[in-house]
Amino acid sequence: MSETSEIAARPLAWHAAPWHALRIAAACAVPLLLWFTVGRLVRWALLLLAATISHGSWYQVRLIGVLFLFTLVVMVSLATTVGMLHAVRGALRETRARRAENSADESALTALNRTALALAGIYLTWGFVTEDVRDFMEIDALRDPDGLVTAGSTSMQGLIGLDVKVSLATMAVAFLVKTYFGRRHEAGGGRFSGITTTFAELAFVFYGLNAVFALTESRSDWIGARSVVAGWQDVSEEIGKVVPGWAKLGDLWPFVIDGLAVPLTWLTIGILVYGAYAEDTRTTIRGTRLENVADRLDQAHSLTRTTLAKLTGGWTSRWIPLLNSLRLTVKGGAPLFGMFALCYVGLQIGGSYLERAGFYLAPHEEPYFWMVTEVPIQFVKDAIVTTLSLCLVAATYDIAATRARAEAPQEQESPQEA
Repeated sequence: MSETSEIAARPLAWHAAPWHALRIAAACAVPLLLWFTVGRLVRWALLLLAATISHGSWYQVRLIGVLFLFTLVVMVSLATTVGMLHAVRGALRETRARRAENSADESALTALNRTALALAGIYLTWGFVTEDVRDFMEIDALRDPDGLVTAGSTSMQGLIGLDVKVSLATMAVAFLVKTYFGRRHEAGGGRFSGITTTFAELAFVFYGLNAVFALTESRSDWIGARSVVAGWQDVSEEIGKVVPGWAKLGDLWPFVIDGLAVPLTWLTIGILVYGAYAEDTRTTIRGTRLENVADRLDQAHSLTRTTLAKLTGGWTSRWIPLLNSLRLTVKGGAPLFGMFALCYVGLQIGGSYLERAGFYLAPHEEPYFWMVTEVPIQFVKDAIVTTLSLCLVAATYDIAATRARAEAPQEQESPQEA
């Protein structure tokens, strides 16, 4: 029996996810820690450099460089995540099955170029970028604590102080770069087209946010004054009068996001990196009734499909991979995802207790000694939690992928029998 057949015949059970994650972490501890350490050092150096140049003469020119460096910080975070997930590919049963089928391995750079656009969308949509913003502001504040109480100080303003005209000009440049390399990436050309497009799109967002800040006195006032937000608040109040417990549901919503949506988001990132990627809608709907409909649509005019692709602005090529990833997650079964979400939340809670224990064990008799111990304690905590979390992502993907591989022959036979 071939290795592929053995893997397909004995997929791991859903409750094996935490133990499989520990095996992956033990087998790949060295490359994982190297990726994490180098990524954090580069990220910290870029944040320190951005905070350093955010003050002085030629202020607006400096802020252009600050946002450029901050965009690099986000790209480093994306690259570190992809690198760590790529480092454990060899420990996955699904990878061994692909190699037995003579499937070529892709490099970490290729995986990043392929998935950078989708990862950037997830990174911004789910607010992961707020950690980068918070770290920048902390570093800037620690550089010049007196600036926080000085009138006219530019402390902690490096990410939002760009003039509106400068913001619009840099947005235009970023948009042109994004459009050019985005078309190359969609056409499959350019080794770094995906990475360049992602960088330009992130820059476009960050410079655009500065334009928003420059046009309004405060972001919260601007958001609160929008008719859609105000209308939703009114509707929510009316629903609360009719539906019992509606207000409590709002209190529970953050826990739903942290306990279900965020774990699913990280699992989607892992699935994208490991190559469960749909180049078009056909991959996503394969094996379903929609595939028959797609066969009929293939006979339609190509001009209609081309026009639709232009009007959607590349939506299909960017977000269909996420739908395919979610479909693979569903194939793994609800118990598998439940176990993954439980272990993921447990790691976050355990990391908080680990960090607290580190501060308790560190000497604290001297005043402000926490400023010395804070960085190493947080680094150790983040290294452990991030490494185990990504290994858990890899293990969950591996179980879902091997289960889907085992069920694939049955799915291929069922349409013929029908």
